Amino acid sequence: MKSCLPPDANPIKPINKLPPGACDAHCHVFGPASKFPYAADRSYTPPDAGFEELVRLHDFLGLSRGVIVQASCHGTDNTAMVDALQRGNGRYRGVAIVDGAVTDEQLADMNQQGVRGVRFNFVAHLGGAPDLDVFDRVLGRIHELGWHVVLHLDAQDILAYSDRINRIQVPFVIDHMGRVRAEGGLEQKPFQELLELMHNPLAWVKVCGSERVSVGRRPFDDAIPFAQALIEAAPDRVLWGTDWPHPNISKDMPNDGELVDLMFRFCKDPEHRRLLVDNPARLYGFP
Repeated sequence: MKSCLPPDANPIKPINKLPPGACDAHCHVFGPASKFPYAADRSYTPPDAGFEELVRLHDFLGLSRGVIVQASCHGTDNTAMVDALQRGNGRYRGVAIVDGAVTDEQLADMNQQGVRGVRFNFVAHLGGAPDLDVFDRVLGRIHELGWHVVLHLDAQDILAYSDRINRIQVPFVIDHMGRVRAEGGLEQKPFQELLELMHNPLAWVKVCGSERVSVGRRPFDDAIPFAQALIEAAPDRVLWGTDWPHPNISKDMPNDGELVDLMFRFCKDPEHRRLLVDNPARLYGFP
């Protein structure tokens, strides 16, 4: 079982000041394991990175809001994520991981706590594709709640599951720019398929995870053309987040202040900065 590196404990102060209401639309809370144990069948073990640390980071960077995404190391036990939503007093929304055993009562309770979507991992090193019958049933059930689904895919999965993705009837969000690889260039088939997918009015994408798209060395500038192309393709349906505390990074650990400044370099047109406030407010129901 892989152990993850801790996040950079010394983020820089971003050069660019974030606007009021700016949202980190992709971050996690891990543990603390003494209170919120990790799943026995997890593929990695992260260092504890709890709610207090997340709030300190967001306050330092100037982020008013956040979306806490359940990570696979906690499995379908969403307790740590929901606890953070409760303690955030409306500052945070959540995305859960569920299986086919989840009850209507559990979904309703999570909705009340601020959960607004479910996440499915297709990524090979996290266990590969989910049970697709469960996937379809869960998506049918979240439709009535007005939730969306987050798809964590490897780049080749965009091609392999394109027909199924196009059949989705709820808003869906592609994580981390589809985890395309910068060295493959803008013309690589998975990225072109992702750009084509953005014509679907239900499709959203997160221009985060630059360290995963990049060849892996800060400041990850080779991810910029991919983010810019996605932003230009669907400026009203693009989100940004830090991905703190950056699980499974084996090359160059990001500095979260630098990631804020990198995001500003994504936005050639100031209008594109709607990905910070307007877009997440619309998808997640922030006031």
